[in-house]
Amino acid sequence: MPDRPGPAVRQLPVSWTLSAHGRRLLTLATAGLVLALLTQRPEFAGLAAPALLLLATWRPHPPRTLAVQIEMVNRQIPEGEIVPVRLGLDGQDGYETALRIVPAADITAGPDVIIPRGTDRPGKPVRLHFQPERWGSRPPGAVEIVLRDYARLAEGRLPVSLPAIRCVPRPAALQGTILLSRLPARLGEHSARAVGEGGEFGGVREFVPGDRQRRINWPATTRLGTLHLSTFAAERIQNVVIIADITADVGEAGLTTLDLALRGAAGAFTRYLAGRDRVGLVRYGGGLGWIGPGQGRRHADRLMDLLVQGPAAAERPSSVTRLPRAALPPGALILVFTPLLDPRLIETLRDLRERGFSVLVVDVLNSSPQHDGSTLSGLASRIWQLEQQAIRFSLTQIGIPVVHWDGIAGLDEPLAPFTRRVIAVRR
Repeated sequence: MPDRPGPAVRQLPVSWTLSAHGRRLLTLATAGLVLALLTQRPEFAGLAAPALLLLATWRPHPPRTLAVQIEMVNRQIPEGEIVPVRLGLDGQDGYETALRIVPAADITAGPDVIIPRGTDRPGKPVRLHFQPERWGSRPPGAVEIVLRDYARLAEGRLPVSLPAIRCVPRPAALQGTILLSRLPARLGEHSARAVGEGGEFGGVREFVPGDRQRRINWPATTRLGTLHLSTFAAERIQNVVIIADITADVGEAGLTTLDLALRGAAGAFTRYLAGRDRVGLVRYGGGLGWIGPGQGRRHADRLMDLLVQGPAAAERPSSVTRLPRAALPPGALILVFTPLLDPRLIETLRDLRERGFSVLVVDVLNSSPQHDGSTLSGLASRIWQLEQQAIRFSLTQIGIPVVHWDGIAGLDEPLAPFTRRVIAVRR
């Protein structure tokens, strides 16, 4: 296969100015000469001589352009991951070169790099790096290239914008999975209650004509005196639909309800897809977007694209209280990451339960309205808390468990009561 072409080499102009050191020398030389002329005293001219000697080392023809080549990864970058930048330079021979990343918002730049004058680096790119702190698609900043001559009299500056990156939410840690008692009749990796061709031992039954002889359980046959066979649990797949509520973005920066909803949803579908389950996603807020359950790496990329598409707007969907049937296969497990602040979504959850789905809500709200300490403000805050408790209690009463996640620990802790046992499917 032919090699993939690398990034294009660009000839970019360099803007040259006097450095701070050069301006000081020029000021000193000018002041000395002016004083010598005004006072008719030659000793003042002697003060300007060292500065004039240093200024005489000025190189009259500095490079006007540099050949710059920038190479960055173009894949999805999770929050907090270090992103390397390979920077190739040509045309700065004889000059000291300083490189640093001027970061944009929510970007942490790595250390500066200085290439000493006269260093031979043919074909060796310079390595810089930065670290995105929050998800989103945006330019990470620019690389500032500064050239300095031997006496540091002049500086040539060249800012080079970095290409935009696509930073995705950091998936929340999740090791266990929730398993329903009724699974669709499709081959998978979960042991079902039905008897089939799985690998997990299910029990012993009496032999009937037509059974495979290799399944004969000889200890049971010897003990009971008649032929008995070993039975195994069928291996089935599970349909999982994840709902990410992005209608609100409140809380501490970096741990807002929007951040936690996206990170929790990303962690959930990453874990279930790794277990070869069929996973779908519903993005509730800013309009209603959804992708039906599927499998595979390409499907995981589609889910992530839907999760982070568009700006992080806090607008509500218009009068949506019933999700489309195509997004919800029968018997699916539904995981909802929400702060429970939108009454439309609460009605949607009640509708899902009435339609017979197994729903589990992960509450990502970790803040409350601020008040100024007055009696009226405190009373309003207390009423708001009681209303939130009433919403959670009403969902629990109709069979929708509600667990709380702080966004710091993994999802295994709040979901532990449901991952240790099979959840019975009831209407």
